[in-house]
Amino acid sequence: MFSATGMQGFKMFSTVHIVTLVLFFAACGALVYFRNQQKRYQQSIKWTLFILLPTCEISLQLWLILTHQWAVSDLPLQLCSISSFLAMFLFFKRNKKVFYLLYFFGTLTPILAMVTPEMTYNFPHFRYIEYFLHHSVIPLAAFYFILYEDFRVPMKAMISSFLTVNLIAVPIFFLNVLLGTNFFYLASPTEAKTILTFFGSGIMYYINLEIAALIVFFITYLPIGILQRIENKKSASVKQN
Repeated sequence: MFSATGMQGFKMFSTVHIVTLVLFFAACGALVYFRNQQKRYQQSIKWTLFILLPTCEISLQLWLILTHQWAVSDLPLQLCSISSFLAMFLFFKRNKKVFYLLYFFGTLTPILAMVTPEMTYNFPHFRYIEYFLHHSVIPLAAFYFILYEDFRVPMKAMISSFLTVNLIAVPIFFLNVLLGTNFFYLASPTEAKTILTFFGSGIMYYINLEIAALIVFFITYLPIGILQRIENKKSASVKQN
């Protein structure tokens, strides 16, 4: 289970992969269900999500070190790790601007990473469990803040978050050049076959990354935008009555 070489042979959309995705969406449904019993379950859900975030980050680093696999490329500087830190911060301090970043960085992106994972290990290997648990907890944390803490996202936050991720990408790009790493997948696509594989190379790779980021951010905004429109209509209807 913890071996660096055992339990390999992950197959995308295999039975275990599909079951894992179904469990994630079931957890999303559970968050919605327990919202109606908010006072009873809110604290348990909150601190469970909070504890899982650093547990996933730390356990991965320990496993890599103990199995002699750790390299500088394993520093927690990918977008999902940054989303984890944003979520952990929000559990202690409410901040709308930080939530905007978490929402756009940490909802659809981790879900896409689960649908087309960069994964070689199969269930029940530690790395498989850690990967899917980590990428599940991040969007679940974002949904928690929407459902239980009443955070909302204005449309203008889509542009500011897109600009922010580009600002973060600049030092990350030079760090990749300096260390020979691939944080944010700015140096090249993933080794495994994922959506990034079809983005081409050279300047076209970066253009496609930017276009994809805009599309992902727009799609990410749609559910919260629709929710806010419904809430505004209900609020207007109540005032008229």
